[in-house]
Amino acid sequence: MIEVVALDGDDTLWHNELQFSMTQARFCELVAPYAPDADLDDKLLSTERMNLTTYGYGVKSFTLSMVETAIEVSQGHVPVSVIEQILDAGKAMLSHPVELLDGVVEAVDALRDRYALLVITKGDLFHQESKLARSGLAERFHRVHIVSEKDEATYQRIIQGEGVPPERFLMAGNSLRSDVLPVAALGAHAVHVPFHTTWIVEHVEPEEAAQYEFSTISSLWELPSLIEQLDS
Repeated sequence: MIEVVALDGDDTLWHNELQFSMTQARFCELVAPYAPDADLDDKLLSTERMNLTTYGYGVKSFTLSMVETAIEVSQGHVPVSVIEQILDAGKAMLSHPVELLDGVVEAVDALRDRYALLVITKGDLFHQESKLARSGLAERFHRVHIVSEKDEATYQRIIQGEGVPPERFLMAGNSLRSDVLPVAALGAHAVHVPFHTTWIVEHVEPEEAAQYEFSTISSLWELPSLIEQLDS
Protein backbone atom coordinates (compact mmCIF):
# COMPACT_ATOMS: atom_id res chain seq x y z
CA MET A 1 0.00 0.00 0.00
CA ILE A 2 1.24 3.47 -0.87
CA GLU A 3 1.75 5.53 2.29
CA VAL A 4 3.66 8.63 1.13
CA VAL A 5 2.65 10.79 -1.85
CA ALA A 6 4.98 13.55 -3.04
CA LEU A 7 4.17 16.29 -5.54
CA ASP A 8 6.40 18.59 -7.54
CA GLY A 9 5.77 22.34 -7.33
CA ASP A 10 6.60 24.22 -10.54
CA ASP A 11 4.31 23.33 -13.46
CA THR A 12 2.71 20.56 -11.39
CA LEU A 13 0.96 22.58 -8.69
CA TRP A 14 1.31 26.04 -10.23
CA HIS A 15 2.30 27.70 -13.50
CA ASN A 16 6.01 28.46 -13.85
CA GLU A 17 7.64 27.86 -17.24
CA LEU A 18 5.41 30.37 -19.02
CA GLN A 19 6.96 33.20 -17.01
CA PHE A 20 10.45 32.06 -18.01
CA SER A 21 9.44 31.90 -21.67
CA MET A 22 7.92 35.37 -21.62
CA THR A 23 10.91 36.86 -19.84
CA GLN A 24 13.32 35.19 -22.25
CA ALA A 25 11.43 36.71 -25.17
CA ARG A 26 11.76 40.12 -23.51
CA PHE A 27 15.49 39.51 -22.97
CA CYS A 28 15.97 38.76 -26.67
CA GLU A 29 14.04 41.88 -27.62
CA LEU A 30 16.24 44.04 -25.37
CA VAL A 31 19.60 42.56 -26.34
CA ALA A 32 19.14 41.90 -30.08
CA PRO A 33 20.08 45.46 -31.17
CA TYR A 34 23.50 45.04 -29.54
CA ALA A 35 24.19 41.52 -30.87
CA PRO A 36 22.35 41.27 -34.22
CA ASP A 37 24.18 38.13 -35.37
CA ALA A 38 23.86 36.16 -32.14
CA ASP A 39 21.45 33.29 -31.54
CA LEU A 40 20.34 34.68 -28.19
CA ASP A 41 18.12 31.75 -27.19
CA ASP A 42 20.92 29.27 -27.80
CA LYS A 43 23.53 31.43 -26.09
CA LEU A 44 21.36 31.98 -23.03
CA LEU A 45 20.67 28.25 -22.75
CA SER A 46 24.41 27.54 -22.93
CA THR A 47 25.07 30.07 -20.18
CA GLU A 48 22.30 28.63 -18.02
CA ARG A 49 23.70 25.11 -18.36
CA MET A 50 27.17 26.33 -17.44
CA ASN A 51 25.89 28.20 -14.39
CA LEU A 52 23.74 25.43 -12.90
CA THR A 53 26.58 24.09 -10.78
CA THR A 54 27.32 27.59 -9.49
CA TYR A 55 23.90 29.24 -9.10
CA GLY A 56 21.56 26.25 -9.10
CA TYR A 57 17.99 26.49 -10.41
CA GLY A 58 15.42 29.25 -10.29
CA VAL A 59 14.70 32.84 -11.20
CA LYS A 60 17.78 34.32 -9.61
CA SER A 61 20.06 31.96 -11.52
CA PHE A 62 18.12 32.71 -14.71
CA THR A 63 18.46 36.46 -14.18
CA LEU A 64 22.20 36.29 -13.60
CA SER A 65 22.55 34.17 -16.73
CA MET A 66 20.62 36.75 -18.76
CA VAL A 67 22.90 39.54 -17.54
CA GLU A 68 26.03 37.50 -18.23
CA THR A 69 24.82 36.58 -21.72
CA ALA A 70 23.92 40.17 -22.56
CA ILE A 71 27.40 41.37 -21.62
CA GLU A 72 29.13 38.56 -23.49
CA VAL A 73 27.22 38.68 -26.78
CA SER A 74 27.48 42.47 -26.96
CA GLN A 75 31.18 42.37 -26.06
CA GLY A 76 30.43 44.65 -23.14
CA HIS A 77 28.57 47.26 -25.20
CA VAL A 78 25.09 46.59 -23.80
CA PRO A 79 23.92 49.76 -22.01
CA VAL A 80 23.38 49.89 -18.28
CA SER A 81 19.75 50.78 -18.99
CA VAL A 82 19.25 47.39 -20.67
CA ILE A 83 20.87 45.57 -17.75
CA GLU A 84 18.50 47.42 -15.44
CA GLN A 85 15.52 46.27 -17.51
CA ILE A 86 16.74 42.67 -17.41
CA LEU A 87 17.06 42.88 -13.62
CA ASP A 88 13.58 44.40 -13.38
CA ALA A 89 12.21 41.51 -15.46
CA GLY A 90 13.80 39.04 -13.04
CA LYS A 91 12.33 40.86 -10.05
CA ALA A 92 8.92 40.81 -11.70
CA MET A 93 9.15 37.02 -12.00
CA LEU A 94 9.91 36.73 -8.29
CA SER A 95 6.79 38.70 -7.35
CA HIS A 96 4.47 37.27 -10.00
CA PRO A 97 1.18 35.92 -8.59
CA VAL A 98 1.03 32.18 -8.03
CA GLU A 99 -1.50 30.63 -10.42
CA LEU A 100 -2.58 27.10 -9.52
CA LEU A 101 -3.15 24.57 -12.28
CA ASP A 102 -6.65 23.20 -12.83
CA GLY A 103 -7.66 20.44 -10.45
CA VAL A 104 -4.79 20.97 -8.01
CA VAL A 105 -6.81 22.01 -4.96
CA GLU A 106 -9.28 19.16 -5.46
CA ALA A 107 -6.48 16.60 -5.89
CA VAL A 108 -4.55 17.80 -2.86
CA ASP A 109 -7.67 17.79 -0.69
CA ALA A 110 -8.49 14.25 -1.83
CA LEU A 111 -5.02 13.03 -0.92
CA ARG A 112 -4.04 14.83 2.26
CA ASP A 113 -6.18 12.86 4.72
CA ARG A 114 -5.25 9.47 3.26
CA TYR A 115 -1.49 9.77 2.77
CA ALA A 116 1.52 11.56 4.15
CA LEU A 117 1.55 14.35 1.56
CA LEU A 118 4.83 16.04 0.62
CA VAL A 119 6.06 18.74 -1.72
CA ILE A 120 9.44 18.08 -3.31
CA THR A 121 10.61 20.97 -5.44
CA LYS A 122 13.95 22.39 -6.51
CA GLY A 123 15.12 25.94 -6.94
CA ASP A 124 15.83 28.97 -4.80
CA LEU A 125 14.81 28.36 -1.18
CA PHE A 126 13.37 31.82 -0.55
CA HIS A 127 11.37 31.93 -3.79
CA GLN A 128 9.99 28.40 -3.48
CA GLU A 129 8.94 29.02 0.12
CA SER A 130 7.28 32.25 -0.98
CA LYS A 131 5.41 30.57 -3.83
CA LEU A 132 4.15 27.78 -1.59
CA ALA A 133 2.99 30.28 1.03
CA ARG A 134 1.21 32.41 -1.58
CA SER A 135 -0.37 29.37 -3.22
CA GLY A 136 -2.65 28.76 -0.24
CA LEU A 137 -1.63 25.10 -0.20
CA ALA A 138 1.10 25.09 2.45
CA GLU A 139 -1.03 23.89 5.37
CA ARG A 140 -2.32 20.97 3.31
CA PHE A 141 1.11 19.30 3.16
CA HIS A 142 2.74 17.33 5.94
CA ARG A 143 6.30 18.18 4.90
CA VAL A 144 8.08 20.31 2.30
CA HIS A 145 11.47 19.54 0.75
CA ILE A 146 13.16 22.28 -1.27
CA VAL A 147 16.25 20.68 -2.78
CA SER A 148 19.14 21.77 -4.97
CA GLU A 149 18.82 18.74 -7.28
CA LYS A 150 16.32 15.97 -7.87
CA ASP A 151 18.34 12.82 -8.41
CA GLU A 152 18.34 9.29 -7.05
CA ALA A 153 20.43 10.26 -4.02
CA THR A 154 17.99 13.03 -3.07
CA TYR A 155 14.94 10.80 -3.38
CA GLN A 156 16.68 7.98 -1.53
CA ARG A 157 17.37 10.34 1.37
CA ILE A 158 13.77 11.57 1.46
CA ILE A 159 12.28 8.08 1.26
CA GLN A 160 14.54 6.85 4.04
CA GLY A 161 13.56 9.86 6.12
CA GLU A 162 9.91 8.93 5.71
CA GLY A 163 10.67 5.47 7.05
CA VAL A 164 8.97 3.58 4.22
CA PRO A 165 10.28 1.19 1.57
CA PRO A 166 10.36 2.58 -1.99
CA GLU A 167 7.31 0.59 -3.05
CA ARG A 168 5.19 2.59 -0.58
CA PHE A 169 6.35 5.95 -1.94
CA LEU A 170 4.89 7.78 -4.95
CA MET A 171 6.13 10.92 -6.69
CA ALA A 172 4.15 12.89 -9.29
CA GLY A 173 5.42 15.74 -11.42
CA ASN A 174 5.75 17.23 -14.87
CA SER A 175 9.45 16.55 -15.49
CA LEU A 176 10.58 13.12 -16.59
CA ARG A 177 14.17 14.10 -15.82
CA SER A 178 13.56 15.35 -12.29
CA ASP A 179 10.26 13.91 -11.04
CA VAL A 180 9.88 10.53 -12.70
CA LEU A 181 12.96 8.62 -13.84
CA PRO A 182 15.09 8.90 -10.67
CA VAL A 183 12.10 7.79 -8.60
CA ALA A 184 11.33 4.87 -10.89
CA ALA A 185 15.00 3.86 -10.77
CA LEU A 186 14.66 3.37 -7.01
CA GLY A 187 11.69 1.03 -7.38
CA ALA A 188 9.19 3.62 -6.14
CA HIS A 189 6.01 4.67 -7.94
CA ALA A 190 6.49 7.51 -10.42
CA VAL A 191 3.72 9.42 -12.17
CA HIS A 192 4.25 11.79 -15.07
CA VAL A 193 1.84 14.74 -15.32
CA PRO A 194 2.96 16.41 -18.58
CA PHE A 195 2.87 20.18 -18.92
CA HIS A 196 2.62 21.75 -22.37
CA THR A 197 5.94 23.58 -21.96
CA THR A 198 9.07 22.03 -20.46
CA TRP A 199 12.50 23.57 -20.08
CA ILE A 200 14.87 21.98 -22.58
CA VAL A 201 17.33 21.07 -19.82
CA GLU A 202 14.66 18.71 -18.46
CA HIS A 203 14.17 17.00 -21.83
CA VAL A 204 14.43 13.20 -21.96
CA GLU A 205 14.75 11.16 -25.14
CA PRO A 206 11.98 8.56 -25.63
CA GLU A 207 14.52 5.72 -25.67
CA GLU A 208 15.76 6.70 -22.21
CA ALA A 209 12.27 7.01 -20.75
CA ALA A 210 11.32 3.61 -22.20
CA GLN A 211 13.79 1.92 -19.86
CA TYR A 212 11.64 2.77 -16.81
CA GLU A 213 8.20 1.89 -15.57
CA PHE A 214 5.94 4.80 -14.66
CA SER A 215 2.36 6.00 -15.07
CA THR A 216 1.13 9.01 -17.01
CA ILE A 217 -1.96 11.11 -16.31
CA SER A 218 -3.20 14.25 -18.02
CA SER A 219 -4.15 16.14 -14.87
CA LEU A 220 -3.27 15.98 -11.19
CA TRP A 221 -6.96 15.50 -10.54
CA GLU A 222 -6.58 11.95 -11.88
CA LEU A 223 -3.95 11.05 -9.28
CA PRO A 224 -6.22 9.90 -6.40
CA SER A 225 -8.01 7.36 -8.61
CA LEU A 226 -4.71 6.20 -10.11
CA ILE A 227 -3.32 5.53 -6.63
CA GLU A 228 -6.40 3.49 -5.82
CA GLN A 229 -5.75 1.39 -8.92
CA LEU A 230 -2.08 0.92 -7.99
CA ASP A 231 -3.08 -0.17 -4.49
CA SER A 232 -5.74 -2.62 -5.64
